Amino acid sequence: QVYRDARECLTLLSQRLGSQKFFFGDSPASLDAFVFSRLAPLLKAKLPNGKLQQHLKSLQNLCNYCTSILSLYFPWDGGEPPASIPRTVGADGAEAEDDPHKRRNQLLSVLVGLVAMLGYAFLSGIVSIQRGGTGPSGRQPITLEEEEEEE
Repeated sequence: QVYRDARECLTLLSQRLGSQKFFFGDSPASLDAFVFSRLAPLLKAKLPNGKLQQHLKSLQNLCNYCTSILSLYFPWDGGEPPASIPRTVGADGAEAEDDPHKRRNQLLSVLVGLVAMLGYAFLSGIVSIQRGGTGPSGRQPITLEEEEEEE
């Protein structure tokens, strides 16, 4: 039943697309992004049961639709990033970080977040610091045990 419904859905999408480049004319819409996100994996992935994939491949306009979106928005064929993005490989064969200051920026982000949280905790009264020795009135602060004895 699920395969039958999926086949029917693909057929209806194919009929709706017709000979247009996108579902609503010559420019893509959110529906095109949604449909492509479902069709491209079905078209490109290796599946254990290829019944639905074979049906999609028989609908030439949907195959052309996926291929045109892939070439338009993913010109590097989805496998390798474009040549305009520099990639460096370290001595151990691993890719070097694109941003040389990435670790420093991460550490600074963590420190700023920590300071912000501590500042909020102190200013809101969640955390307070009590100093040892005498209080502002010249008396020793009362501990919980002394307070219970007074009652």
